[in-house]
Amino acid sequence: MRLQGFGLFVKDMKTMISFYRDVLGFEIKDNFDTSNVYLEKDEVLFLLYRRSDFEDMTNNTFEYAKKYNGHFEIALEVDNYENVDKT
Repeated sequence: MRLQGFGLFVKDMKTMISFYRDVLGFEIKDNFDTSNVYLEKDEVLFLLYRRSDFEDMTNNTFEYAKKYNGHFEIALEVDNYENVDKT
């Protein structure tokens, strides 16, 4: 198993893209005007999701930490899905 990527739920997509690209040096895989933005560094994906788009996609409303951007997802790559249940 290996770490494939992280998904971050963001409020301000343009600011977050600029931070990951300009400050941390991530390569941007999509444009500013897409709903989900894929960034890559050292073969690890960072996926930025607009909070509002994620809520629309799941047809749910979520509560987020105030003043902090502390919600994320961790994605792990496995050789085959049968082994996930066994593990």
